[in-house]
Amino acid sequence: MSKIREAIPQAVTVPSLRGRKGRDKIVMMTAYDYPSARIAEDAGADVLLVGDSLGMVVQGQGDTLSVTLDQMAYHCSMVSRAARRALVVADMPFLTYHTGWQDAVRNCGRCFQEGGVQAVKIEGGRRRAALIRRLVASDMPVLGHIGLTPQSLHHLGGFKVQGKSLEAARGLVDDARAVEEAGAFAVVLECIPMEVAAEITAAVSIPTVGIGAGPNCDGQVLVFHDLLGLYDGRLPRFVRRYGDFGRQMREALARFREDVRSGAFPAEAESFHLPEEVAVHFEEGNRRADPASR
Repeated sequence: MSKIREAIPQAVTVPSLRGRKGRDKIVMMTAYDYPSARIAEDAGADVLLVGDSLGMVVQGQGDTLSVTLDQMAYHCSMVSRAARRALVVADMPFLTYHTGWQDAVRNCGRCFQEGGVQAVKIEGGRRRAALIRRLVASDMPVLGHIGLTPQSLHHLGGFKVQGKSLEAARGLVDDARAVEEAGAFAVVLECIPMEVAAEITAAVSIPTVGIGAGPNCDGQVLVFHDLLGLYDGRLPRFVRRYGDFGRQMREALARFREDVRSGAFPAEAESFHLPEEVAVHFEEGNRRADPASR
């Protein structure tokens, strides 16, 4: 029995993740379906974020704003079925938490009930603190997100580094503290100067997860398609590609095309035969039915 217990990986939970602050670096990856979630978890991801980035890397949209709650719940359900150890977090889409806390609780609840997630991610700092407090009071763990918040794309004037002025940098520290005080178990810091991220990481008791925020955060997150070379769009400066699988996939599919056209696929080894005794009667029957054989 002890061997069986040792073979089952210990699940990452909200309390265990929070307890890793300042100790073990947290590895977060996005995932959008069953195969990507299995691959990411097998590679050692602690957290699988079902990001609204699916609007761009899966749906081909120019931003994240078109992702719906129905789509998010659907993608979360696939990722949750794949996860055995990692914590699954739903990235709440645009307009699912902007119209009042009752709507937000109801919409987040769908991701827990239908999507099978263990937490939700909410963009915004001080202006979302009251909402985060409501969600946590409703037993829904919240991952905060400050800095570059993609759903505020038009308000921010595009995908730009945030917190570059003294006032803005101090504002980000205040945002992080507000998210922490509201009950979030961790906070994503996106596209901010590394000095500001280091200050925030030191100032709050919850883990910080960086994306374009330098090396001093408690963990890091990247988009699955970006780090594997599966996305053809323009990549942010903070992305490091760990593979060029888009090229490898194109080459493999091109070889399949050529083998089909040349007749090299399928070969004998990839084909099936009738049992010998059935084949004899099948061929005799064909000969009797063929007028040319009479």
